[in-house]
Amino acid sequence: MAELAVVARRYMASYALFNQALADRLGLHPTDLQCLNLLTLEPGPVTTGRIAELTGLTTGSATRLVDRLERAGYVVRERDAGDRRVVLVAPVPERVAEVARVWERVGSGWFALFDDLDDRELALFIEHMRRTTEYGAEQAARLRAGEPVPVGTGDREAVSGQAE
Repeated sequence: MAELAVVARRYMASYALFNQALADRLGLHPTDLQCLNLLTLEPGPVTTGRIAELTGLTTGSATRLVDRLERAGYVVRERDAGDRRVVLVAPVPERVAEVARVWERVGSGWFALFDDLDDRELALFIEHMRRTTEYGAEQAARLRAGEPVPVGTGDREAVSGQAE
């Protein structure tokens, strides 16, 4: 478990730094890049309230995020055809395609990392990613809500970076 904790911390740091580098390359804030990523996973245009839910941001912060993405040309605001009072945010397909092209150049080797795994091993990775995604979202919500950080040797090490 100790080795898993170390590898997990390195993995998260590596991904955060990769996300920062990719965002820098695209001229975006890392949170804006991930919001755009989440928007492309939605079945259609969404409200700013939905963006707040997806990102854990306040509605005010989500609005400012959308403002930045709109200024950069990555999203557009449009009125809902069914209820003209509702404003929806939609990714701009051409700009999303640009992001995809950059990702393909820098991230295409990612899939090759799994070429030697069988279906059972791939299923284990998929389940791990689902579980850690859910856990991370729950913990982020707790932190944003100001709930106390759990106390325990493993938790203190993960938060402070040192054993007590």
